[in-house]
Amino acid sequence: MGSGLRGRDLLSMEDLSREEILEILDLASQLKREQRVRRPHRLLRGRTLALIFEKPSLRTRVTLEVAMRQLGGDVVSLTQQDIGLGVRESVADVARNLSRWVDGIAARVFSHRTLEDLARAAEVAVINALSDREHPCQTLADLLTIREKFGTFQGTVVAWVGDGNNVCHSLLLGGVKVGLSLRVATPEGYEPDRTILEAARNYGERTGARILLTHRPEEAVRGAQVVYTDVWTSMGQEAEREKRRRAFAGFQVNEALLAHSPEALVMHCLPAHRGEEITDAVLDGPRSVVLDQAENRLHVQKALLALVLGG
Repeated sequence: MGSGLRGRDLLSMEDLSREEILEILDLASQLKREQRVRRPHRLLRGRTLALIFEKPSLRTRVTLEVAMRQLGGDVVSLTQQDIGLGVRESVADVARNLSRWVDGIAARVFSHRTLEDLARAAEVAVINALSDREHPCQTLADLLTIREKFGTFQGTVVAWVGDGNNVCHSLLLGGVKVGLSLRVATPEGYEPDRTILEAARNYGERTGARILLTHRPEEAVRGAQVVYTDVWTSMGQEAEREKRRRAFAGFQVNEALLAHSPEALVMHCLPAHRGEEITDAVLDGPRSVVLDQAENRLHVQKALLALVLGG
């Protein structure tokens, strides 16, 4: 694999250019086709990936483990109980030790600073498998799903309804780079980080993608091709749950809201809090593509790992 991504960290969607995003998506589509016909692609024989999980995980853990094995490599999964990251042993010491044994590290952490500390000390590539600031692997899967459904990013509008959180941050930064326009509807006080919004708007000036920030879900959804939501209370925010439920009243993705864009597809990165940010009827309905997103986590991560760890 002659990619310029070889050996690179991926902590943020800002780490990827438009061309690199499209390179990952193109390879993901190719590997997805090959997997469907059971054509092996052992691009990472002899390579090992270490997974670090400070948080529980279903999609991230399974897709990364399966990805490495389908690529012919191996994986070691480590929970916080196993290594006590930053408690039993410093983040830097964990990174330096793992660098002697494995070819890459993917980490799902509470604090983005932990990822930065890992990357600073590690001599191998570090991939963000989720932090409180971003979730780039999810955005790559979302972009693949959108391209599969619409064939293009230009002229496609995604309405984000809910919390301006880590998933929203990565979607803003990655989406506008490939020409995707976004309308973000949040309650007051729950907007995306200002520095991320500013960076996304700067990228959008080059690609023609537009960003709208509003506090009215109907304004965001009207005429959009995609309506996207996520949980109102993420892991680590449990103490704010009741406060957030009150603040986000009126931001539920339900049939009444979708009436403002009758043809829109519905996305959710999962897990969902059914009956809060989204109703069962919408999540399980014919316009939902949430399982396509979940499947595409496997394919884009496989492509990313092949490009970063291959060579």
